[in-house]
Amino acid sequence: MAKPTIELIQALRETASRLRLGAHYAWGHHGACNCGNLAQVVTKLSEGEILRYAHHGIGEWTELAQEFCPVTQAPVNLVMNKLEAIGLTTTDIHHIEYLSNKDVLKRLPGGFRWLKRNKREDAIVYFETFADWLEEKLLAEMEPQFSRLFNGIETGALSSRVELS
Repeated sequence: MAKPTIELIQALRETASRLRLGAHYAWGHHGACNCGNLAQVVTKLSEGEILRYAHHGIGEWTELAQEFCPVTQAPVNLVMNKLEAIGLTTTDIHHIEYLSNKDVLKRLPGGFRWLKRNKREDAIVYFETFADWLEEKLLAEMEPQFSRLFNGIETGALSSRVELS
């Protein structure tokens, strides 16, 4: 499961926005498919650079993710390192390529439905829904920290710490 990070949420939203604005989209193209478009946002590499890097590996993004080895630092692994660094797992990469994570799909506007992996509009709604879900998770993780902070203010615990400093 993806780790909800601000970087990942922003990357998913930017990818959806770029697709909505007409970024090149071709599901069978490593640099312009679902993962390819996300990789462009995350790595700041061009579609062509990602395509060249991906051709150092074998297969689709699903296979590239499964073959990922952070130790070898082969060109495609540099891309995979960036995706992993913002919170994605190899399973997430598979789901993004196929638009298939059931937890994301059940949160789609209008409810659960299967999406077509090679349809731009489906990719856009998947990226947006995934970002929204991760944002909810991130806020839920942060809530206890904020509660402790605000509870400390209400009880005066923080003010006494401030006075001591």
